Amino acid sequence: MTIDEIVVKALREDIREGDHTSLSTIPANALGKARLLIKEDGILAGVEIARKVFHNVDDRIVMEQFIQDGSRVSKGDVAFEVSGPSIALLTAERTALNFMQRMSGIATQTRHMVDAIEDLPTRVLDTRKTTPLLREIEKMAVRLGGGFNHRMGLYDMILIKDNHVDFAGGIAKAITACREYMHHKGLRLSIEIETRNLDEVNQVLAHGGVNRIMLDNFPFDLLRQAVKMIGTSYETEASGGITLQTIRQYAECGVDFVSVGSLTHHINSLDMSLKAVK
Repeated sequence: MTIDEIVVKALREDIREGDHTSLSTIPANALGKARLLIKEDGILAGVEIARKVFHNVDDRIVMEQFIQDGSRVSKGDVAFEVSGPSIALLTAERTALNFMQRMSGIATQTRHMVDAIEDLPTRVLDTRKTTPLLREIEKMAVRLGGGFNHRMGLYDMILIKDNHVDFAGGIAKAITACREYMHHKGLRLSIEIETRNLDEVNQVLAHGGVNRIMLDNFPFDLLRQAVKMIGTSYETEASGGITLQTIRQYAECGVDFVSVGSLTHHINSLDMSLKAVK
Protein backbone atom coordinates (compact mmCIF):
# COMPACT_ATOMS: atom_id res chain seq x y z
CA MET A 1 0.00 0.00 0.00
CA THR A 2 1.35 3.42 -0.94
CA ILE A 3 1.63 6.32 1.48
CA ASP A 4 -1.12 8.21 -0.34
CA GLU A 5 -3.43 5.19 -0.03
CA ILE A 6 -2.62 4.88 3.68
CA VAL A 7 -3.46 8.55 4.28
CA VAL A 8 -6.75 8.37 2.38
CA LYS A 9 -7.88 5.23 4.20
CA ALA A 10 -6.84 6.59 7.60
CA LEU A 11 -8.93 9.70 7.04
CA ARG A 12 -11.88 7.67 5.81
CA GLU A 13 -11.65 5.49 8.91
CA ASP A 14 -11.87 8.55 11.19
CA ILE A 15 -14.25 10.88 9.34
CA ARG A 16 -16.76 8.64 7.55
CA GLU A 17 -19.98 10.72 7.26
CA GLY A 18 -18.32 13.81 8.72
CA ASP A 19 -16.68 15.47 11.72
CA HIS A 20 -19.97 16.27 13.39
CA THR A 21 -18.37 17.95 16.42
CA SER A 22 -16.48 20.52 14.35
CA LEU A 23 -19.32 20.93 11.86
CA SER A 24 -21.78 21.69 14.65
CA THR A 25 -19.62 24.03 16.74
CA ILE A 26 -17.52 26.02 14.26
CA PRO A 27 -18.89 28.48 11.67
CA ALA A 28 -18.46 27.12 8.16
CA ASN A 29 -16.47 30.15 6.99
CA ALA A 30 -14.18 30.39 10.05
CA LEU A 31 -10.45 30.52 9.43
CA GLY A 32 -7.79 29.55 11.95
CA LYS A 33 -4.18 28.71 12.64
CA ALA A 34 -2.60 25.96 14.75
CA ARG A 35 0.95 24.92 15.62
CA LEU A 36 2.49 21.50 16.16
CA LEU A 37 4.01 21.65 19.63
CA ILE A 38 6.71 19.15 20.65
CA LYS A 39 6.25 18.00 24.24
CA GLU A 40 9.13 15.51 24.51
CA ASP A 41 12.74 15.37 23.30
CA GLY A 42 13.34 13.07 20.35
CA ILE A 43 13.59 12.81 16.58
CA LEU A 44 10.92 14.40 14.41
CA ALA A 45 9.30 12.23 11.77
CA GLY A 46 6.12 12.43 9.75
CA VAL A 47 5.84 16.11 8.81
CA GLU A 48 5.46 15.18 5.15
CA ILE A 49 2.76 12.65 6.04
CA ALA A 50 0.95 15.28 8.11
CA ARG A 51 1.12 17.65 5.13
CA LYS A 52 -0.63 15.01 3.01
CA VAL A 53 -3.28 14.55 5.70
CA PHE A 54 -4.09 18.26 5.87
CA HIS A 55 -4.15 18.68 2.10
CA ASN A 56 -6.38 15.64 1.66
CA VAL A 57 -8.89 17.15 4.06
CA ASP A 58 -8.75 20.60 2.46
CA ASP A 59 -6.23 21.75 -0.14
CA ARG A 60 -6.65 25.34 1.07
CA ILE A 61 -4.69 24.55 4.21
CA VAL A 62 -1.20 26.10 4.16
CA MET A 63 1.67 24.61 6.16
CA GLU A 64 4.67 26.64 7.28
CA GLN A 65 7.38 24.17 8.30
CA PHE A 66 10.11 25.12 10.79
CA ILE A 67 11.83 21.77 11.47
CA GLN A 68 12.70 19.05 8.96
CA ASP A 69 11.94 15.35 9.32
CA GLY A 70 14.87 13.50 10.87
CA SER A 71 15.93 16.46 13.03
CA ARG A 72 16.40 16.37 16.77
CA VAL A 73 13.63 18.22 18.63
CA SER A 74 13.23 19.35 22.22
CA LYS A 75 10.23 19.95 24.43
CA GLY A 76 8.72 23.31 23.52
CA ASP A 77 9.80 23.31 19.86
CA VAL A 78 7.25 24.14 17.18
CA ALA A 79 7.61 21.90 14.14
CA PHE A 80 5.14 23.71 11.88
CA GLU A 81 2.08 25.91 11.71
CA VAL A 82 -1.01 25.21 9.60
CA SER A 83 -3.60 27.78 8.63
CA GLY A 84 -6.86 27.55 6.75
CA PRO A 85 -10.52 26.64 7.33
CA SER A 86 -10.89 25.91 11.06
CA ILE A 87 -13.18 22.92 10.55
CA ALA A 88 -10.66 21.30 8.20
CA LEU A 89 -7.80 21.85 10.66
CA LEU A 90 -9.77 20.15 13.44
CA THR A 91 -10.88 17.29 11.18
CA ALA A 92 -7.32 16.51 10.15
CA GLU A 93 -5.76 17.03 13.60
CA ARG A 94 -5.94 13.55 15.14
CA THR A 95 -4.96 11.60 12.03
CA ALA A 96 -1.96 13.86 11.46
CA LEU A 97 -0.92 13.51 15.09
CA ASN A 98 -1.36 9.74 15.11
CA PHE A 99 1.03 9.39 12.18
CA MET A 100 3.56 11.87 13.53
CA GLN A 101 3.63 10.60 17.11
CA ARG A 102 4.17 6.98 16.11
CA MET A 103 6.67 7.80 13.39
CA SER A 104 8.62 10.10 15.70
CA GLY A 105 8.66 7.40 18.36
CA ILE A 106 10.13 4.92 15.88
CA ALA A 107 12.66 7.45 14.60
CA THR A 108 13.69 8.34 18.15
CA GLN A 109 14.23 4.73 19.19
CA THR A 110 16.16 4.08 15.98
CA ARG A 111 18.41 7.09 16.59
CA HIS A 112 19.19 5.84 20.12
CA MET A 113 20.34 2.54 18.59
CA VAL A 114 22.33 4.24 15.84
CA ASP A 115 24.00 6.61 18.30
CA ALA A 116 25.02 3.71 20.53
CA ILE A 117 27.25 2.30 17.77
CA GLU A 118 27.99 5.44 15.74
CA ASP A 119 31.76 4.88 15.91
CA LEU A 120 31.46 1.31 14.59
CA PRO A 121 30.80 0.21 11.00
CA THR A 122 27.79 -1.94 11.93
CA ARG A 123 24.45 -0.74 10.53
CA VAL A 124 21.06 -0.93 12.25
CA LEU A 125 18.28 -2.73 10.37
CA ASP A 126 14.57 -3.01 10.94
CA THR A 127 12.48 -6.15 10.32
CA ARG A 128 9.06 -7.12 8.95
CA LYS A 129 7.58 -6.81 12.46
CA THR A 130 5.46 -3.86 11.41
CA THR A 131 1.83 -2.82 11.86
CA PRO A 132 -0.23 -4.35 9.02
CA LEU A 133 -0.83 -1.83 6.20
CA LEU A 134 1.48 0.75 7.84
CA ARG A 135 4.81 -0.74 6.76
CA GLU A 136 5.72 2.06 4.34
CA ILE A 137 5.17 4.65 7.06
CA GLU A 138 7.04 2.76 9.78
CA LYS A 139 10.01 1.89 7.61
CA MET A 140 10.22 5.51 6.50
CA ALA A 141 10.47 6.46 10.18
CA VAL A 142 13.36 4.01 10.64
CA ARG A 143 15.24 5.69 7.80
CA LEU A 144 14.55 9.14 9.27
CA GLY A 145 16.06 7.89 12.53
CA GLY A 146 19.27 6.86 10.75
CA GLY A 147 18.54 3.15 10.37
CA PHE A 148 18.24 1.01 7.26
CA ASN A 149 15.41 -1.12 5.93
CA HIS A 150 16.16 -4.84 5.92
CA ARG A 151 13.61 -5.68 3.24
CA MET A 152 10.21 -4.24 2.48
CA GLY A 153 8.44 -7.58 2.30
CA LEU A 154 8.57 -11.17 1.16
CA TYR A 155 8.88 -10.08 -2.45
CA ASP A 156 12.18 -8.16 -2.61
CA MET A 157 14.65 -10.52 -0.93
CA ILE A 158 14.98 -14.20 -0.06
CA LEU A 159 15.46 -14.90 3.63
CA ILE A 160 15.73 -18.60 4.40
CA LYS A 161 14.75 -18.91 8.06
CA ASP A 162 14.87 -21.89 10.39
CA ASN A 163 11.42 -23.15 9.43
CA HIS A 164 12.30 -22.97 5.73
CA VAL A 165 15.44 -25.02 6.41
CA ASP A 166 13.56 -27.59 8.44
CA PHE A 167 10.70 -27.94 5.93
CA ALA A 168 13.12 -28.07 2.97
CA GLY A 169 15.17 -30.87 4.52
CA GLY A 170 18.33 -29.00 5.41
CA ILE A 171 20.49 -26.01 4.61
CA ALA A 172 21.99 -27.29 1.35
CA LYS A 173 18.61 -28.34 -0.03
CA ALA A 174 17.04 -25.00 0.90
CA ILE A 175 19.78 -22.93 -0.77
CA THR A 176 19.81 -25.12 -3.89
CA ALA A 177 16.03 -24.92 -4.19
CA CYS A 178 16.12 -21.12 -3.90
CA ARG A 179 18.71 -20.73 -6.61
CA GLU A 180 16.84 -23.10 -8.94
CA TYR A 181 13.60 -21.22 -8.28
CA MET A 182 15.18 -17.85 -9.09
CA HIS A 183 16.75 -19.23 -12.27
CA HIS A 184 13.39 -20.64 -13.37
CA LYS A 185 11.56 -17.40 -12.58
CA GLY A 186 14.24 -15.11 -13.99
CA LEU A 187 14.70 -13.37 -10.63
CA ARG A 188 17.79 -11.66 -9.24
CA LEU A 189 17.29 -11.38 -5.50
CA SER A 190 19.76 -11.38 -2.63
CA ILE A 191 19.72 -14.53 -0.53
CA GLU A 192 20.15 -14.48 3.23
CA ILE A 193 20.06 -17.57 5.42
CA GLU A 194 19.47 -17.82 9.14
CA THR A 195 21.80 -20.00 11.20
CA ARG A 196 21.32 -21.15 14.79
CA ASN A 197 24.77 -22.50 15.68
CA LEU A 198 28.32 -22.87 14.41
CA ASP A 199 27.55 -26.20 12.76
CA GLU A 200 24.94 -24.52 10.57
CA VAL A 201 27.39 -21.72 9.76
CA ASN A 202 29.87 -24.36 8.59
CA GLN A 203 27.18 -25.97 6.45
CA VAL A 204 26.46 -22.66 4.73
CA LEU A 205 30.16 -22.01 4.18
CA ALA A 206 30.60 -25.47 2.70
CA HIS A 207 27.69 -25.05 0.31
CA GLY A 208 27.86 -21.35 -0.58
CA GLY A 209 25.33 -19.66 -2.79
CA VAL A 210 24.12 -16.93 -0.42
CA ASN A 211 24.84 -13.23 0.10
CA ARG A 212 24.38 -12.84 3.85
CA ILE A 213 24.43 -15.10 6.88
CA MET A 214 22.15 -14.29 9.78
CA LEU A 215 23.46 -15.33 13.20
CA ASP A 216 20.34 -15.71 15.30
CA ASN A 217 20.47 -15.64 19.11
CA PHE A 218 24.20 -16.37 19.20
CA PRO A 219 25.96 -15.75 22.54
CA PHE A 220 28.71 -13.16 22.18
CA ASP A 221 31.57 -15.67 22.29
CA LEU A 222 30.04 -17.81 19.54
CA LEU A 223 29.08 -14.73 17.55
CA ARG A 224 32.71 -13.62 17.48
CA GLN A 225 33.77 -17.10 16.39
CA ALA A 226 31.15 -17.15 13.63
CA VAL A 227 32.18 -13.74 12.30
CA LYS A 228 35.82 -14.89 12.22
CA MET A 229 34.87 -18.11 10.41
CA ILE A 230 32.86 -16.22 7.79
CA GLY A 231 35.47 -13.51 7.27
CA THR A 232 34.71 -11.36 4.25
CA SER A 233 33.10 -14.14 2.24
CA TYR A 234 29.57 -13.08 3.14
CA GLU A 235 27.81 -10.25 4.91
CA THR A 236 26.91 -11.01 8.52
CA GLU A 237 23.86 -10.04 10.53
CA ALA A 238 23.15 -10.52 14.23
CA SER A 239 19.53 -10.89 15.32
CA GLY A 240 17.43 -11.99 18.24
CA GLY A 241 16.41 -9.89 21.23
CA ILE A 242 18.87 -7.07 20.62
CA THR A 243 18.20 -4.07 22.86
CA LEU A 244 19.63 -0.60 23.37
CA GLN A 245 21.57 -2.01 26.31
CA THR A 246 23.15 -4.85 24.28
CA ILE A 247 23.45 -3.48 20.73
CA ARG A 248 27.00 -2.24 21.21
CA GLN A 249 28.19 -5.65 22.42
CA TYR A 250 26.73 -7.22 19.30
CA ALA A 251 28.30 -4.63 17.03
CA GLU A 252 31.69 -5.06 18.70
CA CYS A 253 31.62 -8.71 17.62
CA GLY A 254 32.25 -7.46 14.08
CA VAL A 255 28.92 -8.09 12.35
CA ASP A 256 27.97 -5.95 9.37
CA PHE A 257 24.37 -5.53 10.51
CA VAL A 258 22.18 -5.85 13.58
CA SER A 259 18.45 -6.31 13.02
CA VAL A 260 16.12 -5.00 15.72
CA GLY A 261 12.44 -5.91 15.59
CA SER A 262 11.56 -3.65 18.50
CA LEU A 263 12.20 -0.57 16.34
CA THR A 264 8.70 -0.95 14.92
CA HIS A 265 6.80 -3.35 17.15
CA HIS A 266 7.72 -2.14 20.65
CA ILE A 267 7.96 1.65 20.76
CA ASN A 268 6.56 4.60 22.66
CA SER A 269 5.01 7.38 20.61
CA LEU A 270 6.61 10.81 20.96
CA ASP A 271 4.40 13.27 22.81
CA MET A 272 3.20 16.25 20.76
CA SER A 273 -0.01 18.20 20.22
CA LEU A 274 -1.67 20.59 17.79
CA LYS A 275 -2.56 23.84 19.54
CA ALA A 276 -4.74 26.63 18.20
CA VAL A 277 -3.06 30.01 17.75
CA LYS A 278 -5.40 32.65 19.15
